[in-house]
Amino acid sequence: MQCFPWVFGKVYANLWRSVTILMALSNAALERTLGYEFNAKEHLVLALTHRSCGKLNNERLEFLGDSVLNQVVAQELFFRFPDSREGELSRLRASLVKGPTLAQVALEIDLGDYVLLGPGELKSGGFRRESILGDCLEAVLGAILVDGGYQACRECVISLFEARLDESVPGQSKDSKTRLQEYLQGHGHALPEYQLLDVSGDDHEQSFRVACHIAEGSGPFIGEGSSRRRAEQGAAGAALAAFETAPGKRP
Repeated sequence: MQCFPWVFGKVYANLWRSVTILMALSNAALERTLGYEFNAKEHLVLALTHRSCGKLNNERLEFLGDSVLNQVVAQELFFRFPDSREGELSRLRASLVKGPTLAQVALEIDLGDYVLLGPGELKSGGFRRESILGDCLEAVLGAILVDGGYQACRECVISLFEARLDESVPGQSKDSKTRLQEYLQGHGHALPEYQLLDVSGDDHEQSFRVACHIAEGSGPFIGEGSSRRRAEQGAAGAALAAFETAPGKRP
């Protein structure tokens, strides 16, 4: 979405208020996805405004969001893994808050559909750029912190990262899908394909069933979980387990 050009004084202030009102309406779906409704809609609008729009942008909120994300994830890992040493907890945290992970989370909630970009970034497809998506996600978390306080922000972080936190294993910094991809690439094989087979249950207790297909190999490998991501991880884990128990077997 293209932002409005930078202007000054009362004209700019009036224009920004108009943009905020319009964006508040279009951002309602994003608020539902985040599970948080902003008290001051302009906080969310600012969080979605890339620096290519001008001086009023999301960089300060990004700074704040980066800090609170690290704090929440660190705290969660600290209590989940009481026997893990500092170095291992640091590695787990780094894998959860790194740029590619943030971009993936942003893609999962369609954050790119809401980002405000200047004409140049819009033309070059900035709404798909990994760095922009990750930075914008951090800015949104910073905006929630400003708007609703630490607890509201913490709840949002846990909701967005819950599946990845559940998959975190001390001593293993890579998830099953990543390890399977690296295994296949290392053996000269094509990447796996994931197929959603079934979704069952009520909206608040859904169960997903996914198949992992590997070209010219055995399978499919089936995984189930409370989200599509968890089911895909389960399917990838099943494939890895099969290869580990039969090391001479072609995937």
